[in-house]
Amino acid sequence: MLKTLLQAAAISALISMPALAQQDHITLGMVLEPPNLDPTGGAAAAIDEIVYANIFEGLTRAAPDGSTIPGLAESWDIEEGGKTYVFHLHKGVKFHDGSDFDAQDVIFSLDRARAADSTNAQKWLFEGIEKIEAVDPQTVRITLKAPDGAFPFKMAWGDAVMVDEASIKDIATHPVGTGPFQFGEWRQGDQISLTAFDGYWGPKPALKSATFRFIGDPTAAFSAMMAGDIDAFPIYPAAETLAQLQSDPRFKVLVGTTEGETILAMNNAKAPLDDKRLREAISHAINRQDIIDGAMFGYGTPIGTHFAPHNPDYTDLTSKSQFDPELAQKLIAETGLKDINLRLALPPTPYARRGGEIIAAELRAVGIQTQTINMEWAQWLEQVYKNADYDLTIISHVEPMDIGNYARDDYYFNYHNQAFKDLMTKLDATVDPAERSMLLKQAQEIIADDYVNAYLFQLPKTGVAKAEIEGLWENAPMPANDLTNVRWTN
Repeated sequence: MLKTLLQAAAISALISMPALAQQDHITLGMVLEPPNLDPTGGAAAAIDEIVYANIFEGLTRAAPDGSTIPGLAESWDIEEGGKTYVFHLHKGVKFHDGSDFDAQDVIFSLDRARAADSTNAQKWLFEGIEKIEAVDPQTVRITLKAPDGAFPFKMAWGDAVMVDEASIKDIATHPVGTGPFQFGEWRQGDQISLTAFDGYWGPKPALKSATFRFIGDPTAAFSAMMAGDIDAFPIYPAAETLAQLQSDPRFKVLVGTTEGETILAMNNAKAPLDDKRLREAISHAINRQDIIDGAMFGYGTPIGTHFAPHNPDYTDLTSKSQFDPELAQKLIAETGLKDINLRLALPPTPYARRGGEIIAAELRAVGIQTQTINMEWAQWLEQVYKNADYDLTIISHVEPMDIGNYARDDYYFNYHNQAFKDLMTKLDATVDPAERSMLLKQAQEIIADDYVNAYLFQLPKTGVAKAEIEGLWENAPMPANDLTNVRWTN
């Protein structure tokens, strides 16, 4: 009888062993489903939130603290005062299809990104490149048209990752990169899965697989966390439930910063918004704290220009557009405009939908009527971002150091200011940190004084994870869910 019991106990222990083993899979929640998986051909941050540092890598990469560190280039030399950069590539790097990564892949990737017919959303990153040469298979020399102290940082963007020419035709649906994870499966409308890449050149991740599930509804996101269906929601959409989750020992709440300047964007070239006085009136009609409290439940930092408050070069310009409904009404009267009615396009993010209701009410209070148009993400990207068919919209710009977008003639703000463009050209050619800081502060002043957009708040990174998970980014210097250092502690 004792022998039988011992045998039963041993069998039971063997059966239960897998449950006691180290967990190596994670399921993450995301609000938005990406329109495709090509970070070099689309503007949606949801693309990078899946592929950055996981599937794709660049010559350099962003560290969790926002600094620029080596990526596929183990080091680089700066020559001619910042006009030439020589990148030394890691050896033994392979793409997920088994092909070797070398200098020719760098040339292909960067030439593709800067080509005349490129659909890269951030082509300005590559405009300064004059010539790319392969010194040898592991060394690339990039010569710029003018010195650029920010070039290593530009190469850390998701738009500048290295891609595989052999599989480029399928990159949107079956991406092939050099990262620690390879693409698994995409169930449209539901989830995307990744698996660890056995041939990865760098330190192997603790995770063997990951699933990204798309849950846009805040109530559904909360329910999924409480039920244990989601292990972590790095950008959690239901801020109203954070206190409840924080008091639950099963979870931990991560509150950090993002690069996301949340703005009420205005179509500057379209009447009546081509009148600066109206744009200024709109800026003064909005109470930022109302938006932060009502749409973000108190999370968020007020901003007065398109620049992140945690950046050392940030200038607090919120006083230029302080809440002043009487001034707003006075400015509207000066324009002579009557019966102002503007289309307010809202993407599906909770901050936009909730914030849109508050902004519509505050604009109505000063005599501006709005027609709210709720859009799905793909529709917003096509109609608003690509075709600039809108009057007003609410969006968070999560790309780092993206104030240069205001110098782009083709950008959906339709803002055209030659003095600002000249300033950006000068910034690109400046290497000295002190001078760059001065120029960046001037740039912030120009767009604040022109009331290009109404600047609302810096999007916080409020994430939720099971208590046993560590290694998730607390801050978001890039739109990314970098899984390279994520692990379970139990």
